[in-house]
Amino acid sequence: MPATLQNDLKNRLAGIDLPWSGESLLDAGAVVEANGDKGFKVSVRLGYPAQVSAERLQERIRQVFSDAAGSPDVVLEIDGNVYAHAVQGALAPVPGVTNIIVVSSAKGGVGKSTIAANLALSLAHEGARVGVLDADIYGPSQPIMLGISGEQPVSRDGKSFEPLQAHGLQVISIGCLIDTEQPMVWRGPMVTQAFHQLLFQTNWNELDYLVVDMPPGTGDIQLTLGQKAPVSGAIIVTTPQDIALADALRGLRMFEKVKIPVLGLVENMGSFICPGCGEVTPLFGDGGGALVAAKNELPLLGSLPLDMRIRQETDNGKPTVIVEPDSALGLAFRDMALNTVAQLAKRPREYKGAFAGIKIEEA
Repeated sequence: MPATLQNDLKNRLAGIDLPWSGESLLDAGAVVEANGDKGFKVSVRLGYPAQVSAERLQERIRQVFSDAAGSPDVVLEIDGNVYAHAVQGALAPVPGVTNIIVVSSAKGGVGKSTIAANLALSLAHEGARVGVLDADIYGPSQPIMLGISGEQPVSRDGKSFEPLQAHGLQVISIGCLIDTEQPMVWRGPMVTQAFHQLLFQTNWNELDYLVVDMPPGTGDIQLTLGQKAPVSGAIIVTTPQDIALADALRGLRMFEKVKIPVLGLVENMGSFICPGCGEVTPLFGDGGGALVAAKNELPLLGSLPLDMRIRQETDNGKPTVIVEPDSALGLAFRDMALNTVAQLAKRPREYKGAFAGIKIEEA
């Protein structure tokens, strides 16, 4: 390939941004090379799967390359292999799990479980192997949201659980182990023991990501998570109103104390879309999530509207990404998910939970 043409193609790569990480294809390490007489191949290693959404990126590349060397055919080749990323402390990995992503909110009622379900389904939609752990012991929501109410996990050895299957996800929840109307009148030690068992005694099968739907607050389970669970990253869900943002900040400070990296914020219910006229109304304020994210030098991973369809779909056990993945709502969830794992892919890959080398010296 002539040097002038190669430089021209590199300049074109520099002008194409990856929509999920904000960096250019050139900065992301993309390589362009000849592919036949009139074609080019663009290869990039993302570190996260984007099998479906890569089509949008490929179309953008075709547009930018359209007038290079006589409108060539351009093929996009993506390496979407997922790597284990560094976690807090020197914690050993959970068997069968590459990365743990926790979805948290210091305040209840902000739609955290809805975000967690659609995050997991979006990643699976892109080709990842994904699991969901419902860690909200007092108020488990995932069995209803994922359509597995009434199902119970089996134990083959009397010591561990086989995860349930829902829309291609591996799922475990206390809600599948108890009567749905039974209240969990448990003290803190019993709750943390249950969380520990669900995490470590479930036979997770080669997961790229385990999404943990956390209970609201900054209590026992959050402390146990920081001490016992090797977490690759956390996202914080909030609404735009001031009282929710104040709680989101407390959640952020909690993760800082336990050394768990926060990948970004998700603003839920950012606006209400009238189903009749389509008018957009910021019921809970406007731009609060973006402001808090900017002040704390964190990315805003997504802003989701208050839309009746989201509630209806999760109540029916088929969240938005399952029912309408290519709708505006579905794409908002999918982009939020890719933004999340793109931030994780920027994290160090060395796994600090590995055992240190032991040097034996003769006396």
